[in-house]
Amino acid sequence: MWIPVLISLLLFEFARAELYTAITDLEDLLESEAFLVRTLHSNIAAEEAKLDALRRQAKLFEEVQNEAKRDISSFLLNPINAYLLVKRMTVDWKQTEMIMQENLYDNVLANFTFFKEQFKFPSDEDLRGAAEALIRLQDTYKLDTSSVARGELNGIQYSSALSASDCFELGRQSYNKQDYVHTSLWMKEALKKYEQEKNQTTTQKWEILEYLAYSTYMEGNVHGALQLTDELLRLFPNHQKALGNRAYYLAAISKEEEESRKQQDVASASQETNVQNDEAAVANSAENSESTTTDTPKESKGSYISDRAFYEALCRKEVTLSPEYEAKLKCHYVTHNNPYLLIGPLKEEEAYLDPRIVLYREVISDSEIEVIKKMSIPRLRRATVQNYKTGALETANYRISKSAWLKDHEDEVIERISKRVEDMTGLTTSTAEELQVVNYGIGGHYEPHFDFARPSEANAFSSLGTGNRIATVLFYMSDVAEGGGTVFPRLNLALWPKKGTAAVWMNLHASCNGDYRTRHAACPVLIGSKWVCNKWLHVVGQEFRRPCVPNEFQSVDQDYN
Repeated sequence: MWIPVLISLLLFEFARAELYTAITDLEDLLESEAFLVRTLHSNIAAEEAKLDALRRQAKLFEEVQNEAKRDISSFLLNPINAYLLVKRMTVDWKQTEMIMQENLYDNVLANFTFFKEQFKFPSDEDLRGAAEALIRLQDTYKLDTSSVARGELNGIQYSSALSASDCFELGRQSYNKQDYVHTSLWMKEALKKYEQEKNQTTTQKWEILEYLAYSTYMEGNVHGALQLTDELLRLFPNHQKALGNRAYYLAAISKEEEESRKQQDVASASQETNVQNDEAAVANSAENSESTTTDTPKESKGSYISDRAFYEALCRKEVTLSPEYEAKLKCHYVTHNNPYLLIGPLKEEEAYLDPRIVLYREVISDSEIEVIKKMSIPRLRRATVQNYKTGALETANYRISKSAWLKDHEDEVIERISKRVEDMTGLTTSTAEELQVVNYGIGGHYEPHFDFARPSEANAFSSLGTGNRIATVLFYMSDVAEGGGTVFPRLNLALWPKKGTAAVWMNLHASCNGDYRTRHAACPVLIGSKWVCNKWLHVVGQEFRRPCVPNEFQSVDQDYN
């Protein structure tokens, strides 16, 4: 727009001065025209560069689309592809939109804006969640950063490699969470990719170095941070933040060296005294060693740290039941004295003996699963947990999934499932909660938790008025290619999703006190999509079906009271 304005101003000046009467002025006019020609060529070159950028973007998007069309389901069940899709729709397309704005492609841009308004595009929060999910998988399954960047999961090539921009975004999201370990890991990968891609990426090297330098400092490596900052300043000499950080790093190094010298001086001065007191020091050391061996507290088997460590090890299949224990487990056809089951007994498989955890095979059909999924999909919302103090429902980072609730009267299939739960458990569902349907997508998980309310959680189910959760029935409505197990850290037990199977266990002892051994978790889904539905049964109504035994022996875990 500024070119026509410039021409108008020049013509106005030429008309005012009557330039046609002077050759010298015409020479100036010719020079002005030459300037305009150079400007026009410059503008054309800029437009062509922008068009080239758009062509490159379009080619990249088309390549991904063509790959996805070969098998859309399998493509989207890959967590790397899922992250990259969210990243494209938030970051990459935003950059494309900016290029279109620069080119003033009004019609295209208007259509693009309209499309965004009509269809739900992922938000920055979705991008953050996708990045966190991929990093969660990286940690839980001990995935090498370079392998993930190559598109590999557990040694299998599942997708194309990540670009410098993709790695940079993972590092940036980690930085925003003040997770400097993963910031460093992913910024280092971004740096490698940058060197490979050179001019084919929109990510700037100095940006990568800025994040990498600070995260390196936060990891305690001041010298490394200084070296990276110096490299940044060679590319961007006037970077104010880097200049300030460099001065700070130099001061920190100077202080560190001064303290080191002081410590050496103290050590040198006390060397003679230490030699004279050698025998006393040895005796004292022996005494301390004996005391340490005797008094060092051992980590409780029931502690959160232990549960978390076993949880992740179970998810990786590093811990399993012993062959001797598995030999004790049996499979049965059972009727539970139910006349209806005489013609179609349940296929019961013991998963654990005490507490008793059983699997019922082929107890929910594909057609029933499709009805449940069809009903729940429009209602799926971010899953919540109950605040143990207030009883209010709220979202939490330790539970990432989407859920919906279905009532018995809404469909005969839901009613049938409730009747089947009664057949499996011998308990009534008249006081049970609605059927909860849960979908775990990219990195979806639920960290170790109890289904029952502990003594400190008096408000947990107060609104229901049906007492504590006495039992859990968990239906698996899909197979999962990798990950997604239900694990019990205290039992070294892992249950792996099998479509059509239901897992059943009691959360409470016969005394109605919580059985802390039932603490369990849902492992992150590595490859695939996990669909389950839960039926939680409550104490009220079970008085004659499972009578209370107040004096029943039980172990009480003080760590969670």
